[in-house]
Amino acid sequence: MRALVARLDSFGDVLLAGPAIRAVAHRADGLTLLCGPRGAPAGRLLPGVDRLLVWEAPWEGFAPPPVDRAGVEALVDRVAALRVDTGLILTSFHQSPLPAALLLRMAGVARLAADSVDAPGSLLDLRHHRTPGAHEAEAAVELAGAAGFPLPPGDDGRLRVRCPAAAPGLTGPEPYVVVHPGASVAARRWSPERSAQAVRLLAGAGHRVVVTGGPGERELTGFVAGRDGIDLGGRTDPERLAAVLAAAGAVVTGNTGPAHLAAAVGTPVVSLFAPVVPAERWGPYGVPHVLLGDQAAPCAGSRARECPVPGHPCLNGVTAEDVLSAVEKLLLDGPAA
Repeated sequence: MRALVARLDSFGDVLLAGPAIRAVAHRADGLTLLCGPRGAPAGRLLPGVDRLLVWEAPWEGFAPPPVDRAGVEALVDRVAALRVDTGLILTSFHQSPLPAALLLRMAGVARLAADSVDAPGSLLDLRHHRTPGAHEAEAAVELAGAAGFPLPPGDDGRLRVRCPAAAPGLTGPEPYVVVHPGASVAARRWSPERSAQAVRLLAGAGHRVVVTGGPGERELTGFVAGRDGIDLGGRTDPERLAAVLAAAGAVVTGNTGPAHLAAAVGTPVVSLFAPVVPAERWGPYGVPHVLLGDQAAPCAGSRARECPVPGHPCLNGVTAEDVLSAVEKLLLDGPAA
């Protein structure tokens, strides 16, 4: 049986699909992951993925491309060539799986399953309804189980990536704490000034601090690291970042891909969580964590990309002292078993 799992979202979304992907892979002869360009680096890290099919959907992302008939037809042809027997379409609670279902049907996928609020007509063989409030990772596993793909024996359902290689020379000796100040949207970022204060306070309390960020965040990571942190801005690809996070005692970050990558390597997380999406659905999964931020702020549930409340109170009410206390609690409690 050839299987395909579609998750056409971001890096973190694809990581959250990992347990469901392992469930499908356990009973399939081969598994293709259909994902977007932002999610592809995460897909390459996931156990169970045999083939990666990358396509930028015109209904996903912050700046989706225009609809291109030739591109759509090319995707249909590529999927048809794989002769897929069954497909699982994973979406967030606010998304529709039906555009992807239509294209996969056109490609000849005989059996399709997805969570869908909308009536699917003949596009789905299994129209599933997720448990209200379920974490995104749990909802994906629930759908896989309903489609006949339970987690394999001994699989605890936590996030996981292929064993990351060590990153010698980047961080220096352990132990250390990682601070990742960036996020894909402004509404989910703690202020650079608060992040820099946290680095200074952590260093003053005797912790070695490593500051991480992408190639476009070097100015931010340099400012946040200052003289007290080790600046790795732009120096880690996803595999090396996984290795850096795996060796950390704790990771301080917002609701962004590295929070889920930290969970996937078993590292506790101090989550600076803006409530624009619900923490019960998107918080760090399967690892010890401390959730900081006002979850009852006026922006709660808005899915805003820019903070709609002056002063960004949901996160800027969090102090560097709060972060230090959360880090030391997690270090005292230790990692997940």
